[in-house]
Amino acid sequence: MQPKNSCSVAKAALAAFLTFLLALAITPQPAQAQTFKVLHTFHGPNGAIPEAPLVRDTAGNLYGTTSEGSNGVCSSYGCGTAFKLDKTGKQIWLHSFNGRNGRTPAAGLLRGAAGNLYGTTVEGGDTTCFSQGCGTVFRLDSTGKETVLHKFSGNPDGEMPGALLVKDAAGNVYGTTPLGGNSGLGTVFAIDKAGRETVLYSFTGGSDGCAPSPGVILDSAGNLYGVTSDGGVGFCNNGYGVVFKLDSAGTETVLHAFGGSDGANPDSVLLFDSQGNLYGTTANGGNAQCGGTGCGTVFELSPNSDGSWTERVLYEFCFLSGCADGESPGSGPLLRDSIGNVYGTTRSGGIHKNGVVFKLGTAGSETVLYSFTGGTDGGYPQAGLTRDGVGNLYGATQVGGDRNCPNNGYGCGVVFKLTP
Repeated sequence: MQPKNSCSVAKAALAAFLTFLLALAITPQPAQAQTFKVLHTFHGPNGAIPEAPLVRDTAGNLYGTTSEGSNGVCSSYGCGTAFKLDKTGKQIWLHSFNGRNGRTPAAGLLRGAAGNLYGTTVEGGDTTCFSQGCGTVFRLDSTGKETVLHKFSGNPDGEMPGALLVKDAAGNVYGTTPLGGNSGLGTVFAIDKAGRETVLYSFTGGSDGCAPSPGVILDSAGNLYGVTSDGGVGFCNNGYGVVFKLDSAGTETVLHAFGGSDGANPDSVLLFDSQGNLYGTTANGGNAQCGGTGCGTVFELSPNSDGSWTERVLYEFCFLSGCADGESPGSGPLLRDSIGNVYGTTRSGGIHKNGVVFKLGTAGSETVLYSFTGGTDGGYPQAGLTRDGVGNLYGATQVGGDRNCPNNGYGCGVVFKLTP
């Protein structure tokens, strides 16, 4: 028997090595040792079911909302809260919604330069709209005292805002409603410093999309960017959603319409990088391993010189068996560090099936930084993360924590800190 050609052996070895490197690049990597700490546990009277991202000030205090809880009489769980925690997790103040001043604050808070906080409630306010109200926009001062800036009435001003607000230099705040407007399919709105609301755009449910729930972001030229969870290629409830741009004249441009394989039903607030690229997540679409329309994606949209935009799927969840890498990313926004790593959460999946905190490297490799158990550490993180100057990550979970909380035995959620 003749010995194998040494060149052929070398080529085979090189091919095997390149295959190994490629597998490392696309395969979710195990996390290194992390430090996870529960900063605050919700019990019901102090809030329940936080669904929104936190905001952090320069002193390390954290501000957020819970969609239920406290002493309101809206339901057995209360009407929801807004809160301030110090950097150790101790509660500084708690604002309780009561229905008239809002109910179910499902989005996070926007912190202004003067320390005022701005937010939305999905229900409450004007009960002539329907019995639970069509939602509000509110402002809290530095002590948690509330002023209702606007009560929605459905048509034409919008209904049920669950939007994270954004503010311009003139003091106007912008957001979205998934319902209401001229066609009942959602709006983009602005509210000035005096509380006057203007509907900037009413969605029709066709190629322009429908149900723009998470909110918009603002560029330096005054253009607004957001997503709709439905519409686009097909009519509302048949499409997969779009990414849109709304200019200062109220003209909407669809930057990308999802098709399912590249993502479906985007419901996250978008994120800009310094080059003008947009990042977001889709709740469904992509890898169909988990069933239904897919397990969710992280995507990037890049502007082209001719005015068009190109979408790139950065990651498809459920790459690992059993969705150990996460499933159905949350409402964001994503977080991006100075070297281009992207951080976020998924509402489900992970080794315990209760959601994860993940990191995407610049080459697209995923690392699960933490997999929630659903116990005292929390479970089902709905929203994105905030980051401090040394890289610690902060977020909240909808459930877990105190199992004696009146939430069907699942717990009322926690605020956590994770040191990657």
